[in-house]
Amino acid sequence: MTTHPEAAPRVVIADDQELVRTGFRMILTARGIDVVGEADNGAEAVAAARRLRPDVVLMDIRMPVMDGLQAARRILAQLPDCRVIMLTTFDLDQYVYAALAAGASGFLLKDVTPAHLAAAVRLVDTGDALLAPSITRRLVERFATGTPTAGPGPAVPAVHRDLAALTPREREVLTLMGRGLSNSELAQKLTLSEATVKTHVARIFAKLSLRDRAQAVVLAYETGLVSPGESTDAADPLVS
Repeated sequence: MTTHPEAAPRVVIADDQELVRTGFRMILTARGIDVVGEADNGAEAVAAARRLRPDVVLMDIRMPVMDGLQAARRILAQLPDCRVIMLTTFDLDQYVYAALAAGASGFLLKDVTPAHLAAAVRLVDTGDALLAPSITRRLVERFATGTPTAGPGPAVPAVHRDLAALTPREREVLTLMGRGLSNSELAQKLTLSEATVKTHVARIFAKLSLRDRAQAVVLAYETGLVSPGESTDAADPLVS
């Protein structure tokens, strides 16, 4: 993960369509983001990540040789400071939820706007997660509750954590994170300073061994802190 916010994230793009890779590379390069490598299948993505040690990997889900989910798991296991954003053409895909549970920092649809793509890469590079779009909450709601899906798919791993370690305030913060609130919105909701909220969030991550807000949202649903259908008017941090 990039230590200094002014430093450009180093990115690997993994997609089996050359046109997609070329387009994303041009978009990111034009916005000062360093694309250090490309891969056209999951196995090549893992090899590229090992060799190049990028800050962020843009990972397609459906690729030959090794799919993006398996590749993401291997990369995150070997490079814990790397961040993975899953790319998909589908707005509700069980593979994406499985990737979030495994530690990916979020996902984007392939028709994302250039500005949103660059902002997403910079956001996850700071250690945050790409969660605000309502589509992510719909996806988590659907697959965290075991809604059947059409066609074969991988088993969805649960994010098993013991919430007993949390204080009542920390449980409240985790619940609101699960509903999609940003730190500033948490501060307003709980009448706390944003610095205090950040301290609570950091303690939650440490106590529960969570990578980022993506896993926090998954955990909030899987433990019942948040129920399907609960939502907020939380703003998208990429545009707020």
